[in-house]
Amino acid sequence: MDKIIINSERAPEPVGAYPHARRVGNLLFLSGVGPRERGTRVIPGVTLNEDGTVREYDIEAQTLSVFRNIRYIIEDAGSTWDQIIDVQVFLTDMKKDFPVFNRLYAEHFAGVHACRTTIEIGALPTPIAVELKVIATI
Repeated sequence: MDKIIINSERAPEPVGAYPHARRVGNLLFLSGVGPRERGTRVIPGVTLNEDGTVREYDIEAQTLSVFRNIRYIIEDAGSTWDQIIDVQVFLTDMKKDFPVFNRLYAEHFAGVHACRTTIEIGALPTPIAVELKVIATI
């Protein structure tokens, strides 16, 4: 069975030694996707202090950017948004951010019916508040 590496020219560069996605048969496995913008250090919705710590963030702006980055990867791999079958969500502040995230998810995933798990974690590798790991079919 072929194992094809997928790297999107539109999604932000990975922060480590991994591809955006791998295709195995008719399944597409995305690496964790955050809200960064390609070719920059810009993280939509994040204001940093001079020392690089987060001063404030907007979970809505970050979530919408994550969705956009996922769409880039999925489309560049030859799939579509409605072919997403599983979503793992990582939030750094469940109590504060889940209501906004859940509302946006309901709007953007209406009719998709993907399975979903949402987990609160202590930190992510960059100063972001949300990351998604997705599986789709092709």
